[in-house]
Amino acid sequence: MSAAAQLDLLDLRHYSGRQLRSLLEEEARQWRDLLEWDYSTSIELLLQYLDARILPGYVALDNGNVCGYTFSVYEGDKAVVGDTFAHATQSENAKDIEHRLLTHLIETLQHSPQVQRVESQLLLHPAGSLAAPFLTTGFRVHPRLFLHCDLKQNAALPASHPEHKLPEPLVLRQWVNANFQPAGELIHRTYRGHLDASINDQYRSLHGSLRFLHNIVRFPGCGVFDAESSWVMIDPDGGTLEGMILCSRVCDHVAHITQLCVAPRLRGQGYGRMLIQKAAAGLRQRGYEAITLTVTEENTSAVGLYEDLGFHTRHRFDAMVWDKRELLTTAR
Repeated sequence: MSAAAQLDLLDLRHYSGRQLRSLLEEEARQWRDLLEWDYSTSIELLLQYLDARILPGYVALDNGNVCGYTFSVYEGDKAVVGDTFAHATQSENAKDIEHRLLTHLIETLQHSPQVQRVESQLLLHPAGSLAAPFLTTGFRVHPRLFLHCDLKQNAALPASHPEHKLPEPLVLRQWVNANFQPAGELIHRTYRGHLDASINDQYRSLHGSLRFLHNIVRFPGCGVFDAESSWVMIDPDGGTLEGMILCSRVCDHVAHITQLCVAPRLRGQGYGRMLIQKAAAGLRQRGYEAITLTVTEENTSAVGLYEDLGFHTRHRFDAMVWDKRELLTTAR
């Protein structure tokens, strides 16, 4: 029997969390080793979804033993490839199994009449390592960077935040829940026409921006939201936000910047730098040792700012996008 014949791909919804737990715990160890990211909370949430049998996707079985999985979620007429992970078997390496899982999932999604767009950002996997199943099916690939900054030895992020005068009537305040709606409005304004809006179409509408914000503030996919290290530039009278930095805790000693944005009219005046320095100073005082973020490699101005502040590239991964409507428009 050939190696390929020994590997079966079956519907993920036929399998419980118990049957995938050991594989997911192996994946969580890789998240911690590579990215200093405690993925256990996300794993527990994923196990709940698996037990509810509601996640569309596939498992790979080698002689009946689970060795890989992939899944997607639906957002209206868009599907997001949420994850894929496999471990090597006696007959196949992990990457070949992941390629086969993704090929099967992508084929399913692209042949689903309701799916007009597919997005994916497989953060754990190095850039290029899983690109083939996407490139051969018409996806655009955008390399992204996972940046890391050591808070203990970084003169560019001082121990105390340097004062930076804001234009009236703006003031700098710590995040509160009342900021949620104006924060979504700021994200929508900031990303209008931005490169990242072609990677994540949630940025293109206010509804999508609020959904994106909901995911990072109220769900553990990007770590546990940390209001104490999240700041907004706000008009205290009107409640409008003109800039903000949002942070989450991803490990005992590591924070992650989930969102940094400054209103277009205030760009290029040092406010992004100020917000990072403000958050970093507080994190250092609270005992955090490092801070991380992700950025699209093509966004050279942002990459330059982060590097100037002492961030360095720890990992490079891919964002993938397929849009049926864009392809049809191009073909005309």
